[in-house]
Amino acid sequence: MQVVEVGWALAALLTVLTGFAAVLVRWAGLGRSRHVVVAAARAVVQLAVVSLVIGFALRSIPGTMAFIAVMVIVATGTSAQRITGSLRPRGWLAVLPILAGVVPTLTFILLSTAVPIAPIAVLPVAGILIGNAMTATSLAGRRTTEELTDQRGAYEAALSIGLTRREGVALVARPAAALALVPGLDQTRTVGLVTLPGAFIGVLLGGGSPVEAGAAQVLVLVELMLVQTLAVAVTVELISAGWLPVGPGPLPH
Repeated sequence: MQVVEVGWALAALLTVLTGFAAVLVRWAGLGRSRHVVVAAARAVVQLAVVSLVIGFALRSIPGTMAFIAVMVIVATGTSAQRITGSLRPRGWLAVLPILAGVVPTLTFILLSTAVPIAPIAVLPVAGILIGNAMTATSLAGRRTTEELTDQRGAYEAALSIGLTRREGVALVARPAAALALVPGLDQTRTVGLVTLPGAFIGVLLGGGSPVEAGAAQVLVLVELMLVQTLAVAVTVELISAGWLPVGPGPLPH
């Protein structure tokens, strides 16, 4: 069964949906409409290229690992820019929370034999983990830096009463960083009742039974909770230690 027919009808639909979203962003004052257009255009180009390249990556484990490395680099650059506002060298330490979430979780999954050690299985699982680790890192880092900027007086007051930098950051910003876990928790709580996520639909379309689809989706959701928790925790620790910069200026110790 062909799920999506590639042709002019799809191109027209994508154009209309993107245009509608861009107009709404501008009308509602939610940002620049061109960001929506650029994001959609990049998605089309990137997925077109990936569709051509991924066939080679799936031919061997080394090719798969190289493709995963590229995903980690892109994810790190994205998080670094979201957190620090630039791609300055220290911002690339955002790779640490991403790897902290992905590496142990992927290791557990492969050692359990629940997912076969084959390129066709490892690559999509790793992609899901990296994408969610990136999102959690970006959200946690962004919320932490914003809270420390807005509540700088409270942070400095915490230091004045003898708290350490780490304790001050935890007191002021950790609750805000924890908000990065809310989307994943809500999705896990409501799966099957509100949404049928991608893994479930993918297994069904691939010919699997509903039970197999449910098992695959539960595995994905549970592993993502671990990935996101690890990523958020490490992000806050990096900011607390002063390794990841926060603006507009360095935090006092």
